Amino acid sequence: MTFSWTQHRFSGGALALDVANSVILRFDAERRIDRYADPAAMHDFAGAANRFSAEKELFGPLDPVTPENREAFLNLRETADRHFRASVLGASTGEDLADLLDAASVIIRRHPEKIERTPLDAATARSALALATFTEPERLKICPNCQWLFLDRSRNRSRTWCDMTVCGNRAKANRHYRRQKMELTA
Repeated sequence: MTFSWTQHRFSGGALALDVANSVILRFDAERRIDRYADPAAMHDFAGAANRFSAEKELFGPLDPVTPENREAFLNLRETADRHFRASVLGASTGEDLADLLDAASVIIRRHPEKIERTPLDAATARSALALATFTEPERLKICPNCQWLFLDRSRNRSRTWCDMTVCGNRAKANRHYRRQKMELTA
């Protein structure tokens, strides 16, 4: 099965959320897919983020995560997902935040400040830190269809889906199918 990083994969609205969303069906043990399990996919993510990330202008050109930083990057992904998901659900603890800060600091310490291109792991750490201090936490949401994290940047904070063209349309089609099925059985 071929896989490519498309615009939809960057519907989180922040690099740290897009990275957290690289695990598909996170809470379904049988169908869970870690897109970074393939090192080539993790490598390609940086190039796709250069094209599709909502924060591409903020960090400039991104370089892939180096093999020696892979473990720290994956730890940051998991702690970011845990912290931001708990924040949305109103269950965030000081420990979740401390774990996120620790994971981000490990990565930030590994990279010098003045470099021409930003490594993906360093940009993700900075994105996570910016989200952790975000002044409008109610804009952070979980998609009811795919369970991805996303930032609601709509004017009236009414966005429901991570991506209307994918998850929103799936939900609408599902509702239509159920209505049609009920009409046929009635």
